[in-house]
Amino acid sequence: MDEKLVRVGTTYIPVANVESSARWYTVKLGANLTYIDGDKAILNLANQSMFLVKSSEGQTSNFIDVYGEECFSLTFEVNGLESLKTLHKEFKENDIKVRHIENRGHAGRNFVFFDPNGNKFDVWSELSPS
Repeated sequence: MDEKLVRVGTTYIPVANVESSARWYTVKLGANLTYIDGDKAILNLANQSMFLVKSSEGQTSNFIDVYGEECFSLTFEVNGLESLKTLHKEFKENDIKVRHIENRGHAGRNFVFFDPNGNKFDVWSELSPS
């Protein structure tokens, strides 16, 4: 096989209400809404296409690891610790549910935030190589 996977094209996020979730992602996170209907919304966020997909109440993209901890399935990146601190402060000021900035024993720092549907996301202060 000569072809290699190049990048992730789309992430799918379960939401109970497509319209209110799309509004939250555009207002709170600065996503660009490109399409919406009753079953899905298509957003551009962090150089990626994201589909908000109408799902059953309580359904999230989170999963439970082998230690019984609820995990996020997606990490966003910012350029440096100061950017992370600034974004953390802005999220708190915009009433986004966030956890504290933490040191996980690897390069950089992280914090976790949640959308109104309970989807859990991570933010890391380091940029991955392009």
